[in-house]
Amino acid sequence: MGVPPVRRGGSGLLTRPAHPDPRTTEGMFRGRAADRVPALLAALALGLIAPLGTQVAAPEPEPAPVVVAPPAPTARPVVLTDLPVAGPADKRVALTFDDGPDPQWTPQILDVLLKHGAKGTFCMVGAQMARHPDVVAKVVNAGMRICSHSHTHDEGLPSRDARTITAEIGDVAARVPGTPVTYFRAPGGNWDRQILDSAVAQGMQPLGWAIDPRDWKRPAADVILANVEKHLHPGAVILLHDGGGSRARTVEALDRLLPWLRSQGYVTDFP
Repeated sequence: MGVPPVRRGGSGLLTRPAHPDPRTTEGMFRGRAADRVPALLAALALGLIAPLGTQVAAPEPEPAPVVVAPPAPTARPVVLTDLPVAGPADKRVALTFDDGPDPQWTPQILDVLLKHGAKGTFCMVGAQMARHPDVVAKVVNAGMRICSHSHTHDEGLPSRDARTITAEIGDVAARVPGTPVTYFRAPGGNWDRQILDSAVAQGMQPLGWAIDPRDWKRPAADVILANVEKHLHPGAVILLHDGGGSRARTVEALDRLLPWLRSQGYVTDFP
């Protein structure tokens, strides 16, 4: 059955039919009161209409999916003395140089590393960096790594207050903005829990060493070489110095050590 035609009233205006079809929405709401109540209640229950005096809120947009990036590798409060190697055949070692930068010796050590295509990590003292920023730039531009060795090389750092420890450790990174400083080596190798935790909190892995040829005592180059050769093993972190006095013998020893390492199947790497 079709919908009744719209009739024109005496005023000439269009009027709606007196008996709307109950099958239509209009008919449902203009029918008898007894018929309208159940329909209204059903509409309210379905949320099709709102009670009088209320406003229907616009639907909230669907929240964008949260994309969680995988966590970046974090430093551990353990002093690293060896590189993680796959086994005896993974012949990698790390050369590290403490107490610079020095305007005389750091460039010479850098030249030896570049000559042999080797990698080195320079554990710098903040006060020295302030005096020789040009040397710092040379190390960074050569593709080497920088490690924090504190601001003042205070070997009594464990006895200092927390604020001083934090400032000492963080000073080096503050001097090379944009350059990652992901390692900290305690002056004198003097660690305690507070220093370990402070380094890790600043994103730095505590860095120690496995081989110390005591080049800081300025022994002959032969003695330095013999010490390294005796204790060498895959993954070893080797401690040398580019600051703190004359490093002529260290430069000589390094120039002889690098070809020998290569002859033994070793390569240099960063910690």
